[in-house]
Amino acid sequence: MTKKSRNLEDRTRVTTLGRDPDANFGVVNPPVYHASTILYPNFADLMDFKYPASPYGRMGTPGTFALEEALRELEGAYGCRLTPSGQNAVTTALLATLKPGDHLLMVDSVYEPVRMFCDSVLKRMQIAITYYDPTIGAGIAELISDKTAIVFCESPGSLTFEVQDVPAIAKVAHENGALVLCDNTWGTPLHFKAFDHGVDISIHALTKYVTGHADTMLGAINYTKAVAPGFEKTYRALGLCAGPDDVYLALRGLRTMAVRLKQHQATALELATWLQTRDEVARVLNPALSDDPGHALWKRDFLGANGLFGVELKSGTYEQLEAFFDTLELFGMGFSWGGFESLIVPSKLKTTRTATQSLPEGPLLRIHAGLEDPADLIADLARGFDAFNAIS
Repeated sequence: MTKKSRNLEDRTRVTTLGRDPDANFGVVNPPVYHASTILYPNFADLMDFKYPASPYGRMGTPGTFALEEALRELEGAYGCRLTPSGQNAVTTALLATLKPGDHLLMVDSVYEPVRMFCDSVLKRMQIAITYYDPTIGAGIAELISDKTAIVFCESPGSLTFEVQDVPAIAKVAHENGALVLCDNTWGTPLHFKAFDHGVDISIHALTKYVTGHADTMLGAINYTKAVAPGFEKTYRALGLCAGPDDVYLALRGLRTMAVRLKQHQATALELATWLQTRDEVARVLNPALSDDPGHALWKRDFLGANGLFGVELKSGTYEQLEAFFDTLELFGMGFSWGGFESLIVPSKLKTTRTATQSLPEGPLLRIHAGLEDPADLIADLARGFDAFNAIS
């Protein structure tokens, strides 16, 4: 990181990091390199395994290194590696830091496919797993044993958006010799500086806000110097590599992430405020709202929000929900978020929570506010509620 880079604001750095026009004939964006074989210039370099950047395409190309550099410096990490998806970033980080006989403390609000990985693959590896309430804070000390190797956080949590007291959890974890891993996809490298809050490995689904256009599968793992040797060994042994076209799209999306996040947040808050006035709504789950239970922690630790939040309805039959969803025109029904388009899906918690003390009682919806005009999105939701209420 250059001195000049350190002194710049993040919204400037996000447009400049990972760029080297001089190395690419003056081209602003790093070109796409499709590569498997990398040729050595002479026999001596071949025998010494000496290469300018990468000995093989799987280990990276200039585009790979550009994106890793940008993400690493934005979040203040020692190193960064890309993976083919966000889910793979989580599983790789866990595999790199756990061994048979270890104990994993996993937040109960974790992304459901990660829970499936824990309950299948990690259990087969004889790793003990305890799910903990996301609001536990420093109380995590009661769950830590001498075998606890990892405390995993996801803040805010999937579907219910609890903000975790990551610094308090990290303090307890480190005092007991455990590492802290955090899924920071919601926060992004711009809005939650994971390493400033005690995290050892910060994980991102670049599929979401970094790419921002619903057309890429990609993940990233940022890590500290202390965990680098073991992590790098596992990462290389797993044979992971990110596709060059996806890397290019992520680099392109990164350049506009700051302005997109600002609009996503503004639209989400406008929708959330309107939804709070609806008779059908029991509560809105968005930590950026001043009356949200996690607002104080969010305001203390985060630099911004985004477009993803939850809505708990007071009640609703299957037929009412069907009428509501099928009436919507601007909100798509799809299991992702972070793109330019608005999305909405119902959420089911009964089979995915085992430790959380308080859960929504009515139907739960997850909304992603895209980049459409907020007035149009509100009108779309209003039509949906009209159809909802027309079903007796």
